[in-house]
Amino acid sequence: MTDSTNQRATCELLLLRHGIAEDGEPDAARPLSPEGHRRTAAVLERLLQLGLGANQLFSSPLLRARQTAELALAAGLAPGGLALAEALAPRGAALAWLQGLAAGEGLAGQRLALVGHEPDLGDLAAALIAAPAGSLQLKKAGVALLRWQPGAGPGRLLLLASPKLLLE
Repeated sequence: MTDSTNQRATCELLLLRHGIAEDGEPDAARPLSPEGHRRTAAVLERLLQLGLGANQLFSSPLLRARQTAELALAAGLAPGGLALAEALAPRGAALAWLQGLAAGEGLAGQRLALVGHEPDLGDLAAALIAAPAGSLQLKKAGVALLRWQPGAGPGRLLLLASPKLLLE
């Protein structure tokens, strides 16, 4: 394959952990706290300032993740819209889902934003760059940006940032 072919087959993944949520049960119904809402909105604004928008946005169906994704959509992070993905819920099969998405739709040249939970997003990022499970961790409203070429070996971690770092 030529370098230009490799470049076309490459996509980027913007992993965004949900913002700070209220405590309570059931877990799936926990909303963002007022602080989580404010801080997440500020992080999203900063991502846009850095040119880190996405073509498509996928979210865990849990309320706090959906609210984070809805904030991202409202901020203009992903004009392609929002889709819920069970695979991004806690203990979901995110890697298999992502590989299936790449095989079915082709992700070449796209940047996808994935909103989910820890330790799942950190483990997904680690798997995509061939790092040990548990070696990457996203803070609440933290982000990771990866470059990934499906089927071509490990991806590359481009950014791992906490909200504090993004907002300083």
